[in-house]
Amino acid sequence: MRKTLAAGALTVLFSLGAMAQSKNSWEIDPAHANAQFTVRHLGISNVQGEFTKVTGTLELDDQDVTKSKVIATIDVNSIDTRNSDRDADLKSDHFFDVAKFPTMTFQSKKITRSSDGRLQMAGDLTIHGVTREVTFDVEGPSAPISVWNGVRRGASATTKINRQDFGLTYNGKLGSGELMIGNDVVIALDIEFTKKS
Repeated sequence: MRKTLAAGALTVLFSLGAMAQSKNSWEIDPAHANAQFTVRHLGISNVQGEFTKVTGTLELDDQDVTKSKVIATIDVNSIDTRNSDRDADLKSDHFFDVAKFPTMTFQSKKITRSSDGRLQMAGDLTIHGVTREVTFDVEGPSAPISVWNGVRRGASATTKINRQDFGLTYNGKLGSGELMIGNDVVIALDIEFTKKS
C-alpha cells in the first residue's frame, strides 16, 4: 500500500514538474516593444502613429502554444504621431481623453491555429473605457535566443478595429462629405519578450 502511494505521489510530482517546464513566464521588454496604428486622413492618405510604452506578460506553453496567455497594457500618454499639436488633440477629450482613460489594455481569451499554421489570438481590448473582443493575426513567437544575460523571443500581431466601436466618435466632414478621419484603424504590434537565464 505504501509503495503504491509513494509511486502515485512521484507521478504527480513529475507531472507538475513537466507542467511547470511547459509553461514559461515572459515579460514584454518596453525598450523593444511598440503598438503602431494607421488611419485614413482626409480620404486621400494614411497617417501613422505609435504608442511607445507597452508593458505586459506572456504565459507561453511550449508544448501547445494555443494554451498560452497574453496580458498587455499601453500608456496612452506615450502616443507619438510626429506632430505635437496632433498628439495633444488625440490625448484630449476629442479622442482618447487620457485624463479619464490613461491606459488601454488587452487580455487574450483564446488562441487558435489556422490550416496554414498561422495563429489567431482573440481577446478583450479596452480603449476609452470600452471593451470589445478583437482577433489578432500573429506571427511568432520566435525561437528563444540567449543574449545580454537573458533569453529573448519576438512576436508580431495585427488587427483592424472601428474606432467608433470604442467610443472614439469625434470627427469632421469636408465639403465633399468625406470624413476628415477614417473610422477603420489598423493596429500592428511588434514585441520582444524577455526572461532572465
